[in-house]
Amino acid sequence: MPSALIRPPSPRLAEGLVTHIERTPVDVALALRQWQQYVDALHATGWRTVEVPAIDDCPDGVFVEDTMVVYGDVAVIARAGADERRAEAAAAEETVAGQGYRIVRIVEPGTLDGGDVLKIGSTIYVGQGGRTNAAGLEQLRAAFAPLGADVRAVPVRKVLHLKSAVTALPDGTVIGYEPLVDDAAAFEAFRPVPEEAGAHVVLLDDDRLLMAASAPKSAELFAGLGYRPVVVDISEFEKLEGCVTCLSVRLRR
Repeated sequence: MPSALIRPPSPRLAEGLVTHIERTPVDVALALRQWQQYVDALHATGWRTVEVPAIDDCPDGVFVEDTMVVYGDVAVIARAGADERRAEAAAAEETVAGQGYRIVRIVEPGTLDGGDVLKIGSTIYVGQGGRTNAAGLEQLRAAFAPLGADVRAVPVRKVLHLKSAVTALPDGTVIGYEPLVDDAAAFEAFRPVPEEAGAHVVLLDDDRLLMAASAPKSAELFAGLGYRPVVVDISEFEKLEGCVTCLSVRLRR
């Protein structure tokens, strides 16, 4: 059974960082219900969840994906590009180590957010230009190259993280909302989607895609390609530049 790390929202969620969009009020009670529905969707599709202890003083802590990048049996613990988020990593490291992963840490001067990393087979795309810098990318490459990974830098300027702009379908096709993709030609295969939120999918298995309710046209597109969308409402997290990928770390080995 595949596992996913999750972390409950902080009561200070509404204070989370906003970089590329205008701040709008966040309903924290609704966000908590939406988070539970996200977790329920993982359980319903055969995933086991492992909870990282809540960190109430970190408004963005629920976006647990940013704390690490996992490949093979190695978990690279991120060093957040935003100083305010660095405290999120310690408990996440302890939790993933408890799942049997070897630990490597990004160290100064490197910065890296997990949301900047898109893995497609043995190819790992890393977004640079926002929260992740060149030193962080080189440290990630050093950690994963011995495992056979091909780590490639791609530009990120229009959105917070690389996976705010693109993710990938099970067949390896990168999907993205073109106005927010800096360089679609950086990817070997690219398919545009009609909505910003349609660019974000979590691969639950070979044909099921976890995605946001705010992208119905994209869900229809994916269904037409033979995939089965599993739709969750994450409106309150989208107000903080969050998406379905941000809310978990998928452990697939």
